Amino acid sequence: MGATHVTQQNFEGEVLKSSVPVLVDFWAEWCGPCKMIAPIVDELADELSDKLKVTKLNVDDAQEIAAKYNIMSIPTLLIFKGGEPVEQIVGAMSKDQLLEKINPQLS
Repeated sequence: MGATHVTQQNFEGEVLKSSVPVLVDFWAEWCGPCKMIAPIVDELADELSDKLKVTKLNVDDAQEIAAKYNIMSIPTLLIFKGGEPVEQIVGAMSKDQLLEKINPQLS
């Protein structure tokens, strides 16, 4: 199944009002490193589905949201809890490195 695509229209409902933590992968079609981590993000979506909602937001289609959260380079992953960003991960990383940053936010 993988990550859910969010847009400017449904970002508030899917991410900010979620009752579980949400990982948002800020990406773009032209971004090579974004394509490298995409399969890892989809794996995390499937493996952590009971504890974490995993979404992808195309920065080219949602520039206002990217600007609001000061997304300067992609890929950037933000973890939201209770409508607020609590962790920021910048750049492509291995699955283990991502899990090290994600797991503390799941409790």
